[in-house]
Amino acid sequence: MKEVMIVIGAGQISMAIARRIGYGMKIVIGDKNIDSANTISKIMNDAGFDTIPFEMDLSSRESILSLIKEAQEYGEISMLVNGAGVSPSQAPIEAILKVDLYGTAVLLEEVGKVIKDGGVGVTISSQSGHRMPALTPEVDEQLATTPTEELLNLEVLQTENIKDTLHAYQMAKRCNEKRVMSEAVKWGQKGARINSISPGIVVTPLAIDEFNGPRGDFYKNMFAKCPAGRPGTADEIANVAELLMSNKGAFITGADFLIDGGATASYFYGPLKPTE
Repeated sequence: MKEVMIVIGAGQISMAIARRIGYGMKIVIGDKNIDSANTISKIMNDAGFDTIPFEMDLSSRESILSLIKEAQEYGEISMLVNGAGVSPSQAPIEAILKVDLYGTAVLLEEVGKVIKDGGVGVTISSQSGHRMPALTPEVDEQLATTPTEELLNLEVLQTENIKDTLHAYQMAKRCNEKRVMSEAVKWGQKGARINSISPGIVVTPLAIDEFNGPRGDFYKNMFAKCPAGRPGTADEIANVAELLMSNKGAFITGADFLIDGGATASYFYGPLKPTE
């Protein structure tokens, strides 16, 4: 039996993190698109890792539980990497809320029930959650603590209160951050830790969809005018994940780490500041 890492979302960021810290472990790679999971599984296995692909749907609790059951066949679950999600250009409002918001909340809840003592997880959020205006303390608490099956019933998440897919995505990512804080308390009771990372523009297939989507010029302008002057790479996200998931991050839990080349700083206090 090995220690097991669950990786949700067979994307570049997930793979970069898994390659950085998943050696010696059994890695179960879950994705709705089994071809994507197969591709990354083969790349990693050819590089000496021990992975298996698994078809799963983050928006389904039943599917999440089936993946957890599969993972437990190989040993104790000690690490979670959640890099799954859909972007504003890829899906309608309802799908974004069901996958990015509800699905992530369920995943953190269910893995938190079985994570081993000393286990650790990271979920990939987004800089988008940092650009949205502050919510009220009441709404923040609702997003953090509402039972998962009631989350999508919250007034603030009703379609008439969501302006567009970008707003839905921002709400989902804000919820991710609050959910991580709430779950960190529960994970801590098992001696485990959970944090989130909020990347800015990172060159991945999802980002390329955004570059070619209706907000493409906005995103290209964002990385051109951020202090770093460029988009990021998946390996730079893995640098942060490596810290959070190693013993060097042992005092870090319930936190969110913004890694966006300074784009959010520029949005509030620099050339990216909205003029309206």
